[in-house]
Amino acid sequence: MNDHLPQMNGPPPVAGLVGESLVPATDEIEWAAVSPRQITPEEWQRFEGHLKEIFEALGLAAGATATADTPRRFLRALFDATSGYEGDEKLVTAFQTECHGGSDCRISQIVEGPIPFFALCEHHALPFFGKAYVGYIAHEHILGLSKLTRLVRLFARRFSVQERIGRQLAESLQQILLPHGVAVHLEAVHLCTQMRGVREIESSTRTTHWRGTYDEDPQLRGEFFTLCGQRGLAGYG
Repeated sequence: MNDHLPQMNGPPPVAGLVGESLVPATDEIEWAAVSPRQITPEEWQRFEGHLKEIFEALGLAAGATATADTPRRFLRALFDATSGYEGDEKLVTAFQTECHGGSDCRISQIVEGPIPFFALCEHHALPFFGKAYVGYIAHEHILGLSKLTRLVRLFARRFSVQERIGRQLAESLQQILLPHGVAVHLEAVHLCTQMRGVREIESSTRTTHWRGTYDEDPQLRGEFFTLCGQRGLAGYG
């Protein structure tokens, strides 16, 4: 196969459980690539041809030495940026909590962030990017902190909107951990507004999603934002 084309003849190696089936574990980094998209080399070349026509129509000198490979590079970049479609959050492994009861188990937060993320707006296919802060109050299970980062990237590497990413994160953590509460806060800059002239100055959009104990306890929500603020989130407290 041409080395310019993605490897699509089979799923990449992954590790973990999908449903009740054990997926071979050979590369932990590819833990979530369980549903590879099937694009043949012939389709890939056809897509490159379509992109070349579009770029030329928009003014790109696609035949120049510096730009001859631009359609291929763009298609590959788009494919890589949407790798989240190949993932499955069920691969995340939860561990037994070390909390053995008492009031502390309902107020002690696990907060990770800032977690950088990059996504493509589903309305214009332009990037939006920012930082995510994820918190939860463990019940019987906890996650390794790296898994929170992987979950953020799993949902961000798709065509999406900021509100959906936050909701998906909150719902997934709720299903995986059955915690006392979940909090997700995202702050992002959207190039679909910046590049299209809708806004003349850079600004960010903030969204927050609560589940469980966070809904019931304003003090807990305040403590979550305080922890986020200590890690770089401005404007909340």
